[in-house]
Formats: sequence, C-alpha cells, structure tokens
Amino acid sequence: MESYSLGIEKLDENINGIRTGSNIMIIGPPMSGKETIVNNIVYNGLNEGEAAVIVTTREPGESVVDWFSYNNLEIPIEHLGIVDCVTKTLGVPTSDTATIRRASSPVDLTGIGVKISQFLEDFWMKQNIQKTRLCINSLSTILMYSNIQTVFRFLHVFTGRVKASGALGIYVVEDGMHDEQAIATLKQLFDGVIEIRQESDIHYIRTTGMSQKPSDWYEYTIEGAKIVLKG
Repeated sequence: MESYSLGIEKLDENINGIRTGSNIMIIGPPMSGKETIVNNIVYNGLNEGEAAVIVTTREPGESVVDWFSYNNLEIPIEHLGIVDCVTKTLGVPTSDTATIRRASSPVDLTGIGVKISQFLEDFWMKQNIQKTRLCINSLSTILMYSNIQTVFRFLHVFTGRVKASGALGIYVVEDGMHDEQAIATLKQLFDGVIEIRQESDIHYIRTTGMSQKPSDWYEYTIEGAKIVLKG
C-alpha cells in the first residue's frame, strides 16, 4: 500500500508508513525548530520524487527556496510550489514566478486557496506526480487574522482534498497562542499530531494518532538543517 514517510528515522520506525490522504498537525512552542522540521519533511518528499506545496505566512517565498540552497539540499525546483502570503503585505513590488505565487495577505483565504489549487492541479494533471505534500506554515498566523470558524471552513476544504487525492497535509500550530477549545476544534480535521514540548532548554518530539500507540518522547536538537533525535 502507498504511504508517506517523514524522513525522521525514529518517528518513521514507530509509524511504519503514514497512509495516503492523511492530515497531520505539528504543534509546539516557539523557537523549537518547527520550520526546520517542516522543511525536512518537504525535502524528504521531493527527494522521493514527490511534489510539495508550501504556504508561507512568516517569510517571503524566496527565503523558503533559499533555505534549501543555503543548506546544500538540492531539490527539483519544478516540483515545489510556494504560496507567499508575506511579500505583498510589505509593499514590495514583485510578480509571480513558476515556483512562487503571491497571496495578498494571510487573511486572503480565497486567494490562498486558489493558488494552492493551481499548484496541485499543475502537479497532478500536467506533471502527473501522484504524491504531493501540502504544508501550511503556519495556521497560527492565519488564526491571528481570521476567526476559528472561518479557518475551520477553509481547512475543511483542503483536508478533504488531501484525503481525496491521497496527498499528505502538514499544518503548523504555535503552542500557547490559542485557547484549548480552538485547538480541539482544529484537531477534528487531523488524523495525527506531531507534538513538541520543551523542558528547561531541552526539546522533545513524539507522534500520536499515526500508529496504534503514541511514539516515545525523543529528545532532539537542530544541527544546521538536520534534526538529530537521541535515545
């Protein structure tokens, strides 16, 4: 059966393959390396011949592309699509490219949705790439500008498309920024969670919902572009 992997060895061993059509939340505190984790998950897919769409609400699309080259990670750029929700809010005159398409802001859910759909259609229909990863980094930024009901409806559409198409959805949430009810509402849409917690200056990661039982908590560090799990 077709499945996805994260590219994070100990977590993948526990999961033994993420089924196609799954939607996964990554939730953890600020400064815990969530963007590096997301980029590694994207890189793992691109390295396996998959396509990826990244919605960036924190930094311009060019910065996302530069992260891979800065860390000497070669990617097939034609298999990557970035929906940039930042650049236009800065008033920087710029245009779309084959890799980067601009939404007006993180509140422009209609525009974001249209550009995601354009990339997905291109990968599926024109390039005939059967496996795609959709990563939204981050839902927390979108929630700052829109209410939970609006974001839930937006996500309901795309988590449904991920399921129907056999893709993999990854959605980043900042722990501590939202009330528990909002998190519980969003979790209804997800098949599993990558949880990150911090004790003193040490970070731990585990998965829940993607296998019969949660994985162990693994201490990890970020070394350049690499996620190093201990234990």
